[in-house]
Amino acid sequence: MYQFFVDPSQIDISGKSVMITGGDVNHIKNVLRMKTGEEISVSNGEDGKEYRCGIAEFQEDCIRCELRFIKEENVELPVRVSLFQALPKADKMEMIVQKAVELGVHRIIPVAAERCIVKLEGKKIHARTERWQGIAEAAAKQSKRAVIPQVVDAVSFERAVEMASDADVRLIPYELASDMDKTRQLLEGIRPGQSVAVFIGPEGGFGEKEIRLAQEKGILPVTLGKRILRTETAGMTVLSWIVYLTER
Repeated sequence: MYQFFVDPSQIDISGKSVMITGGDVNHIKNVLRMKTGEEISVSNGEDGKEYRCGIAEFQEDCIRCELRFIKEENVELPVRVSLFQALPKADKMEMIVQKAVELGVHRIIPVAAERCIVKLEGKKIHARTERWQGIAEAAAKQSKRAVIPQVVDAVSFERAVEMASDADVRLIPYELASDMDKTRQLLEGIRPGQSVAVFIGPEGGFGEKEIRLAQEKGILPVTLGKRILRTETAGMTVLSWIVYLTER
């Protein structure tokens, strides 16, 4: 079943109707070639509910749907994970955003770390952010998420540390960390309702000054095993562990 996101104002519960506008209209009409009566899933990206609708009428610039029922089972992770991902080379960030959204991430913050090769400045920052946000929305639709994770503009490492200061659990995979028992204990200690900040370094890892700053601010080094993982693999590994340990 196809899923679409709409603004909360486009869902009229009392009138049992949902209006779809924007680019999804053309996609439903001309790409999917859907017909009246066919069922779709709609989310407003905020309340975690699934609004099951039937297509009632095609209009010139919108599609009117009939609200059939509301499914309140939340498909979101029981913890809010913010992924602080250092900017990788080439187009790796696109894949990272896509897979992180599929795994349930709450927010993605690109980080301009010391060893990052990619440098974003001025208009490039906003253009890249818009593209990554579009990928996040597409991934949220594909994976039947109830919300669209936010991708923010790239920030410095120092700013990223500040942004993570209110998280309940703060972790930074580090190649010199070797205590798997401690790592397992930290991950198993994550509880439903908590917020988790995960810092992932670029190719070459975070610099020594960055690691020291992170530790000074209470961000805990963890190990991902005896092998060195690529930047695009490390975040997915941590997210997969969190999914396994927190979902019931």
